[in-house]
Formats: sequence, structure tokens, C-alpha cells
Amino acid sequence: MDDTALWIVSLLASTVRLATPLVLAALAGFYSERAGVVDIGLEGKMLTGAFAAAATAAVTGSALLGLAAAIAASLVLALIHGFACITHRGDQVVAGVAINTIAAGLTAVLSNAWFDLGGRTPSLSGDQRFTALHFPLAETLAHVPLLGRLYGEVIGGQNALVYLAVLAVPMTSWVAYRTRFGLRLRAVGENPAAVDTAGISVPWLRYRAVLITGVLCGIAGAYLSTAQGAGFQENMTAGKGYLALAALILGKWRPYPTLAGCLLFAVTDALQTRLQGVVLPGIGAVPVQIIEVLPYILTVLLLAGFVGKSIPPRAAGQAYVKDR
Repeated sequence: MDDTALWIVSLLASTVRLATPLVLAALAGFYSERAGVVDIGLEGKMLTGAFAAAATAAVTGSALLGLAAAIAASLVLALIHGFACITHRGDQVVAGVAINTIAAGLTAVLSNAWFDLGGRTPSLSGDQRFTALHFPLAETLAHVPLLGRLYGEVIGGQNALVYLAVLAVPMTSWVAYRTRFGLRLRAVGENPAAVDTAGISVPWLRYRAVLITGVLCGIAGAYLSTAQGAGFQENMTAGKGYLALAALILGKWRPYPTLAGCLLFAVTDALQTRLQGVVLPGIGAVPVQIIEVLPYILTVLLLAGFVGKSIPPRAAGQAYVKDR
């Protein structure tokens, strides 16, 4: 296999790994916003989940317990968000920003207080992390040009949370468009008064959507600290929650187009790490700073209207008042 094929396989494998937290967080936003609850707080829920997973895994030695702790911690923030926005009809954007701020400060304080490692948790290894799963015949097919590496490193060779994220996309599409819950979820995001008239509780439906958001954000956070990384460090989400929201908007609040948006951001991220130091013909070495901002420049350009008009659910961001 020549160097170009190896480079492409490596790029694809990195894209899959980098897209995983974006896909989980974007689907989390899908459930919340389709139910009419705008969730800027995806970033904070992911960050809290990342800390809870790494801290629990470091103490107990189990990545699964870390995942459970991440989901629990994210659910707490999701319930707070729901309590503020659904029960008390607060401003959903302000509540999301508050969650992000609380998560950034609280995780830094707790990690310093418990581990005294400058805002980090201890490095994780062995059973404390989700390791790669090797598919049958991967070693045998490794000698087949291109296809062997694709099977062993892109399709296989990923950890369990990657496959969970892959399955979450068709599962979300099925739930949203083939089940009664999905029909009601989309209806309450468009016209909550009509749903209420049908005898369905709008607050309970929105709470269920917000809780699903918490579960998915918790898994995304656990992936960052116990699968992609080997521990927690301050602000390790680095804007992934916002990129996930951007992918959701680019995907026009639909699962498969949202997946495409996540893959687009992920491949850009994978490219920027591989282009650093590369000398381009006629241009020379591109400054690292320019390469590092490529995903964000792409986000701005796409959100500026290059993908056409994106219309959110009509009731997104609006608190429902039954007696109005």
C-alpha cells in the first residue's frame, strides 16, 4: 500500500473517532430542540460527564462505572435545565449558558480539590478506559491492500462508544419518524397547544426529551475522557457542544443530514492536525494558527447560508403556558 492510501485510511479512522462526540451531542440537541427546548448547554453537560466519567473510573477502576456516573451527572444538569425552562418557563438560552458556566467552574474546582493535579484527573489505563474492539479476521485481512486496513482500522478497531454513536443515528431516525413518541415529540416542537388539546402532557413530553438529551451528552462526555482521551482536563470539550449545535442546524434538525454535518467538521479537524508543517506548492508552510481555526471558519461559512435556509421547529425556545 502506498503512502497516499495509508494517509487516507488514517484520515478516515481519525474522522470516525473525532465525529463520535459530535454525533452524540448533536443527536442530544435533536431530541431537545425537536421538543421545543433550545439547549445551548450541551457543552456543559458533556464537560460534566467527562469529569464524572474520568473521576469515577480513576477511583473504581471501571470504565463502565465511569460511563454510568457520566450519564447520572449529565442527567442532573438536564433536570436542572428542564426545571428552569419547562416548569418555571425561564429563558432557555440563558439557562443553557448558565449550565455551561457552572460546568466549567465546578469541574475545575472539583478536580483540583479531589486530585490536586492542576485541574486534571489521574491518567487512566487498562479497564479504566474503553479500548478498541478487534473484529474477526482483522489480522488475516490486514495484508489485503487498502480493504484490509479499512476493515481493521476504520470499520473495526474502534471502541464500543463509537459503534453506539453509529447505531444512535438510525435509532433516532426510527424513533422520530416511526414511533408514536417521535410523532408527539415533533408535534410538541411545532405546535404544543395542539398536542395539549389532544390530551397529552406537554411538560412531561418535553421532560422526557430533555432526559434523553442528558443521557446522550453523558455518553459523549464519557467518550472524551475514557475512550478518546485517558483522563479529564479543564475545558476538554473545547467547543464541541457548539459544533454539535452547528451540525444540527446545518442538518436542518434531521438525523442523517446532522450526521453529515458532524462528519464534515470531524474530517476538517482531522485534516488540520495532518496539515501542520506541510509545505504546499506555491504557498509554503501554512501557519499553524490558520490550520487550527479551519473547523471554526468552516462553521461560520456554512451557517452564513451556504447550505440554504434552515428553519428550526416553530415552538423552539418558547415556553408553553397552558392557560394562554
